[in-house]
Amino acid sequence: MSDESIVIRKCDQLDEMRACVALQKEVWNFSDADLVPLRMFVVAEKVGGQVIGAFADGEMVGFALSVPGARGRHSYLHSHMLAVRKQHQNAGLGRRIKLFQREDALARGFELIEWTFDPLEIKNAYLNIEKLGAIARRYTVNQYGNTSSPLQGGLPTDRLVAEWWLKSKRVKALLKAGKNPQVATVNTISVPAQIYEWKASPTTRSQAKEVQDHNREEFVTAFADGLAVLGYERDRQGSGKFLLGRWEEEWIYPAT
Repeated sequence: MSDESIVIRKCDQLDEMRACVALQKEVWNFSDADLVPLRMFVVAEKVGGQVIGAFADGEMVGFALSVPGARGRHSYLHSHMLAVRKQHQNAGLGRRIKLFQREDALARGFELIEWTFDPLEIKNAYLNIEKLGAIARRYTVNQYGNTSSPLQGGLPTDRLVAEWWLKSKRVKALLKAGKNPQVATVNTISVPAQIYEWKASPTTRSQAKEVQDHNREEFVTAFADGLAVLGYERDRQGSGKFLLGRWEEEWIYPAT
């Protein structure tokens, strides 16, 4: 089945939200203690968040969960989860779900959607920065504490905060041209393709931790200097590289 034949729509029924919980466990392999429960999906839909499902022949194959937030007297959406069933990954479905999120958010007056992502996850970083036009200029250390997901590989849950400014020139240009404007790169931060196998094995996990520790210091220093992640590159070996520069647009919701 092609990605284009999948129907994406908002969810408001309990059965649909139960399907979100089940798919969440399938994708991340969380223990029950780490699962976002059914009630949170229900609350998100009731209080102005988003529960969005992707359906193939009536079966859920992807979803997104967002909750409303406020900072600096501005409202925004925090996109807490985006999941795509393994058989439908790497076919553009994640991007389609995010673009549906954007249209729904704009229709309701939001200008910003934020989410966190693991800077060691190369494919996800490429989607967020290059395919959606998000930027990053905040780094949080071990945001969620220890997690039961094997995808984390036992490492601290360090996260970059993606800022998706829905009306920015950057996002509009990307959606029109299919690519980001060229970045005047000031600094780069690299992630080796081997990071996945290093995380997966207890014998090599220390190598993954070394990359995480080094990159953490690089991000914190760069953001303190006013730089932002504006681009992302992948080479033929599958390694990734964050491109950092100075964002000339003035979109920001201050912390206070």
